[in-house]
Amino acid sequence: MSPGEVAAILFGLFGLLVVLRVPVAFALALAVVPVFFIDDRLTPVLLLREMFKSYNAFILLAVPFFLLAANLMNGAGITDRLANLARAMVGHLPGGLGHVNVVVSMLFAGISGSSTADSAGIGSLLIPQMKKQGYDTSFAVALTACSSVMGVIIPPSILMVVWGGLMSVSIGGLFLAGVVPGILIALSQMITVYVYAVRRGYPVYSRSTFMELMRAAASASLALFTPIIIVGGIVGGLFTPTEASVVAVVYSLVLGLVIYRSISFHHLSGIIYDSARFAAITLFCVGTASAFGWCLAYFKIPAALVAFIESMGLGLTGTGIMVALAFLVIGMFIDAIPAIIILGTVLFPVAQHVGMHPIHFAIIGIVSLAFGLVTPPYGLCLLIAAAIGQIKVIHALRDVAVILGPMLVVLILIIFFPDMVMALPRWLMPRFTD
Repeated sequence: MSPGEVAAILFGLFGLLVVLRVPVAFALALAVVPVFFIDDRLTPVLLLREMFKSYNAFILLAVPFFLLAANLMNGAGITDRLANLARAMVGHLPGGLGHVNVVVSMLFAGISGSSTADSAGIGSLLIPQMKKQGYDTSFAVALTACSSVMGVIIPPSILMVVWGGLMSVSIGGLFLAGVVPGILIALSQMITVYVYAVRRGYPVYSRSTFMELMRAAASASLALFTPIIIVGGIVGGLFTPTEASVVAVVYSLVLGLVIYRSISFHHLSGIIYDSARFAAITLFCVGTASAFGWCLAYFKIPAALVAFIESMGLGLTGTGIMVALAFLVIGMFIDAIPAIIILGTVLFPVAQHVGMHPIHFAIIGIVSLAFGLVTPPYGLCLLIAAAIGQIKVIHALRDVAVILGPMLVVLILIIFFPDMVMALPRWLMPRFTD
């Protein structure tokens, strides 16, 4: 069978299973099964072997540890301290609490690396406050969901760790490359909040004094050291990303148990259990997606795709747009990590063929996948925020679309101006950006 026919079987069956509401991890594994009857050399044992081989990666240990660190930070009440700092910084702007929502998400993104932790932690704190102050519930839910996507863009990011480990790209370089896009997305959301606030008359806080700002900054300072320790340690070569994730856990434990004393040993077991449960779901997806990706490679589907795109004559920018569209579509249906394993590994040779830098390619993919966290039918962050706001997802979709518009402009800028993404990595880690 030709690569196109095999691809049609794999993706067609996978799409059908997803529509039938089979969990994505199982759908990926089941979609591979018919392919094993095509070639006599393929056996079910190979499927299991590829799954276990994907787990034999030291870098994947960073996933549960970063999730644990994020949950520990949430449990330690870090979001309250960050919210106070954000209020002192931007609360006086029109739509003050909306701006606070965005800035808190940006600060927490630099600590957690997880958008779902961001959406749950910040949403439970700010959505009820926004509703109480007269903000439309649909807007509060949409803004919380959209701002939480910065968790996978601003370093440290779990998606960047997985991407770098899978495709042998410098994780430190990816972390640095995510800073500018993350800030631009935050600014685009704050502009949107400003327009909403002016048109709907949302309330503002009184301007904080310099001393109030300093007190809020001092209260949150220890938490804000987390990204400095993690990113600085990786960029400076002090430890690997996996070691950095363990450092983040230890630092979070010290903050919660010893310094702030906001986490008790009684609550610690629940935090560890929740982290392990989410990590298990994520890592199971890694295994089945790796088996799916191996089948794609075995039937030379990536090579066929490279040849097809070469015949289209797409240049660097055209390929970037195509990559973004592909990730935007797949991100609507499945979780980001299996999407990276399946689509990222398939499109990577295409990006290399047109001379796109691996870090630029990664940032396009990760930012595009971030949209999938708030776009149905997957939209996990939107589902979490809607549950907290006690509304149906469909009621928030109009506001989500409005907020995503400026964010889409940022994605286009990333595609058209790669130097905007590559500036920090080239400056601080030149040996990984040649």
